[in-house]
Amino acid sequence: MSYALLSVSDKTNLIPFAEGLIRHGYSLLSTGGTYRTLHEAGLEVKAVDDVTGFPEMLGGRVKTLHPVIHAGILAKETPEHFAELMRQHIQPIDMVVVNLYPFRETIAKPEVTLDEAIENIDIGGPTMLRAAAKNHERVTVVVRPEQYKSVLKALETHGEVPADMRQKLALEAFRHTAVYDSSISAYLSKAFAAPEFPEEFAIGGERKMILRYGENPHQEAAFYVSDPTPGTIANAKQHQGKALSYNNIVDLDAAWQLVNEFSDEPACAIIKHTNPCGLAIGSNVHDAYSRALAADPVSAYGGIIAFNRPVDGATAKHITETFMEAIIAPSFSAEALEAFAVKDKLRILETGVAKADTAQWVERVGGGFLLQSRDVNPIEADQFKCVTKVQPTEAQLQDLIFAWKAVKHVKSNAIVVAKDGVTLGVGAGQMNRVGSCKIAFTEAGQEAAGAVLASDAFFPFRDSIDEAAKAGIVAVIQPGGSIRDEESIAACDEAGIAMIFTGVRHFRH
Repeated sequence: MSYALLSVSDKTNLIPFAEGLIRHGYSLLSTGGTYRTLHEAGLEVKAVDDVTGFPEMLGGRVKTLHPVIHAGILAKETPEHFAELMRQHIQPIDMVVVNLYPFRETIAKPEVTLDEAIENIDIGGPTMLRAAAKNHERVTVVVRPEQYKSVLKALETHGEVPADMRQKLALEAFRHTAVYDSSISAYLSKAFAAPEFPEEFAIGGERKMILRYGENPHQEAAFYVSDPTPGTIANAKQHQGKALSYNNIVDLDAAWQLVNEFSDEPACAIIKHTNPCGLAIGSNVHDAYSRALAADPVSAYGGIIAFNRPVDGATAKHITETFMEAIIAPSFSAEALEAFAVKDKLRILETGVAKADTAQWVERVGGGFLLQSRDVNPIEADQFKCVTKVQPTEAQLQDLIFAWKAVKHVKSNAIVVAKDGVTLGVGAGQMNRVGSCKIAFTEAGQEAAGAVLASDAFFPFRDSIDEAAKAGIVAVIQPGGSIRDEESIAACDEAGIAMIFTGVRHFRH
């Protein structure tokens, strides 16, 4: 007689799967709610506590943690192991069907408490899965309802689950428990205020979708969710449009991160290749979009748009006049979704309200990865230091703050020219800073006169300031800290330009 132990929190397709196992000669063992579901469906099933001789204990915390269960799972198919089981009157278990307490779903709830999270940490489930996966030479391990169909098909075709399939299922089980444990580790690290850089660090994810390809057509790619917190690109709802591409996702995240720098006013960012070609604040989202689009309509074509406020019908209609790849926003009105429907390939993503992302940033390198805290240094105008004879006006100061928020999201070396809450020119990713300045001034054209400039890092020479003066820039914001700061300050004083030092650098590699 073959035995299958079933203990699942997700009851999807449980009954037809259990019926299929019985047809193929399995006897069923089960626990708690799974036992009740099977029993109420009229299936013959033994309760685990009848087999172990011990009842479920501690409010269900202890159910399967017993030698009768784990010896039945871990026994190898050898005369010695089977003889030992017989001496102890233990039945071998040939299949383990377990999915775990919904920890990730629990911590995704807005008002979840630490006690609720702790109670949804599964102990017996991972233990059984790991035991069954370790002993995959004899035992079949099943971790998700999506696997039921293929397991039953294998039994129908071969009369058993073949060895290569048991290997594959074992690997999936180990991956499943690893991701589960990494979710617990990440949550408790926040809850317990653990050291930011522990001796060991784990990151796991659940695959959301297979992508058509990666950055280029010859590269393969997939999208994974590592944090269930709403308000992020990974947990966004797609209302319509083509499937997301790798580059779409990267650009959408860049746009979403940028636009949420502006919490006090409606803002719109239009992104190409992770850099803003247009960024603006406005009296409403339509105003912000119109101004962002006008900043660089040529580059905006085929771009990614992000809003930090709900999108209305008028804004949606305006957007459909230009070819765009994707839109991301906290929400969309019914009128907006109706307007977007005429562009059925346009991707529309709803995130909900953004939340501060405090998770560390992970960057993969050959043989390892880098871990750093996020660049969330708050902008406080009272911490700025004016180092020039000329002081910025209040209007110029507001533009400097706007440009400083924007430049943080531009690839280094980064220069942003802005005025009246709109970017006029962006110089991104150049090998020298004066090159980025020239690109930004060329984009801004005559509008650079009277505008402000932000630089993500200090000016190593005064040449960038000299170019700014030629363009008509009236105020500059930069970190400061160069050994030649005095040369840049002198250049500003000569041109009558106000300059602010922030003391904070915003490199973005």
